Amino acid sequence: MRTQPGQTDPALIRNFCIIAHIDHGKSTLADRMLQITGVVDDRSMRAQYLDRMDIERERGITIKSQAVRLPWDGHVLNMIDTPGHVDFTYEVSRSLQACEGAVLLVDAAQGIEAQTLANLYLAMNADLHIIPVLNKIDLPAAQPEKFADELAGLIGCDPSDVLRVSGKTGVGVRELLDHVVQTVPAPVGNADAPARALIFDSVYDTYRGVVTYLRVIDGHLGKRERILMMSTKAAHETLEIGVISPEPKPSDLGLGVGEVGYLISGVKDVRQSRVGDTVTTVVKPAEEMLAGYDHPRPMVFSGLYPIDGDEYPELREALDKLQLNDASLIYEPETSAALGFGFRVGFLGLLHMEIIRERLEREFGLSLISTAPNVVYRVVMEDGSELTVTNPSEFPTGGKIAQVFEPVTKSTILAPAEFIGAIMEICQGRRGQLLGMDYLSEDRVEIRYTLPLGEIIFDFFDQLKSRTRGYASLDYEPAGEEESDLVKVDILLQGEAVDAFSAIVHKDKAYTYGVDMAKKLRELIPRQQFEVPIQAAIGARVIARENIRAIRKDVLAKCYGGDISRKRKLLEKQKEGKKRMKMVGRVEVPQEAFVAALSTDSGGDKPKK
Repeated sequence: MRTQPGQTDPALIRNFCIIAHIDHGKSTLADRMLQITGVVDDRSMRAQYLDRMDIERERGITIKSQAVRLPWDGHVLNMIDTPGHVDFTYEVSRSLQACEGAVLLVDAAQGIEAQTLANLYLAMNADLHIIPVLNKIDLPAAQPEKFADELAGLIGCDPSDVLRVSGKTGVGVRELLDHVVQTVPAPVGNADAPARALIFDSVYDTYRGVVTYLRVIDGHLGKRERILMMSTKAAHETLEIGVISPEPKPSDLGLGVGEVGYLISGVKDVRQSRVGDTVTTVVKPAEEMLAGYDHPRPMVFSGLYPIDGDEYPELREALDKLQLNDASLIYEPETSAALGFGFRVGFLGLLHMEIIRERLEREFGLSLISTAPNVVYRVVMEDGSELTVTNPSEFPTGGKIAQVFEPVTKSTILAPAEFIGAIMEICQGRRGQLLGMDYLSEDRVEIRYTLPLGEIIFDFFDQLKSRTRGYASLDYEPAGEEESDLVKVDILLQGEAVDAFSAIVHKDKAYTYGVDMAKKLRELIPRQQFEVPIQAAIGARVIARENIRAIRKDVLAKCYGGDISRKRKLLEKQKEGKKRMKMVGRVEVPQEAFVAALSTDSGGDKPKK
């Protein structure tokens, strides 16, 4: 294979990523690799070096995959550090497409967890070479022998093939890098063919426009070359091209077969550099696009509204820019009678939703209200027509509903065997159906359930963690839809439905939701001059009611003596005034009440582990 002078020979390139469950030490291991290979000196080194966002550093989790080029033993290693949480699986799947190998990392004190399995299956489906590694062997609680047997049984190798490292102390990291060089296949591509590069990530830079991260499959991309985005047919000139090591390093030679790097073309329109697109050259364009990625399917929907209505254009622009940085984000405009103009946003999970909201508030200075999360329902009417419902306000009220279908998930829970009873109790309380159960070892069990997605998105994870003392781990994937007995619960204030508080729930849980919401609103809505009834209703049938007592003025204060008929006359007069006020008055619901009643902070902050 011919390469341009000064270009890296593809035979010397190794592309690999690190995959693991959250908190098993991916970023710490990446730190040691950066130090040992010398791309970051000790003075510049900081913990979780590749986690660039403040929010990542505060929470101690990786949200964005980060690619970095490492020199080692005459070879070039392109390493991608990936997120571990179930909500960022799409980030992981994109990173796998840019690699030939994957380091499967397992905590030697905790063992295999749900996300370990999920990421392993992703890597197997992408046909990558898998290197099993036990991390944190320096911990007193580490059980390397026990978990090496588990890992070997899972992958189908010998327990002695499982490498043992400590990302913290650096023990075994050199051997791991040597092992990557020896076992991960070199990238394969045709250097003489028309250029084809896969965009696996992109970020928006305020000064330079869109920065595109790509992996070259065939041919060569150079500086000052006219390039073509194959799906949008947009042509640009490359102003800068280079590698990340770990800071961007421009290269006059460009990028050849198998190399991973970045490209800046001065594009300001975020839609012109789509993740999964193929980049080629205008002069000698490729005929076929690369396979790209499946579009992610949002699992959870929530409305995002600016507290100040004037910030709506800023919110639109912020979502545009954030979508470039996070390809799994999907949104469309919507209007609410209570909250004004906003967007209906689709997320991959609750943590994803919380992170997006926090990034919008921090990075773009917005103040937002988010409505309670819900999922997509399919409603079939008796006349045969179908509706897709992403918001309770879209749920049909007139006409007869024949069937309602809700999305279900195939959920995998890994936990110590002593918690089987508690886990089954939680799952059955959430309308779960047991699929099967396997013992991974004497004291660890894998339980598989079919669970409705609507039951998972609130506090399921929180309940699971508290009932299993934090030991259980959860992973879920879409598994189609099922017919279910669902109803829409409306909350009425003085007989008027408030769309922001409506919810679609299972018939058995409708009463509980109605009672809880009515109680919550009674505490949150300030007292008015007249009595305000809060009602929860299914259609025309009221299922719960609370009253907000009126603020009473003491009209009898001046009647300190005299005839009782005088007092009665004053009370009757007040009663008439209240009645008239009730007819013309509107219940003022303060923004704080919406924020508190719809706030997802109570449930959204939980799935960190």
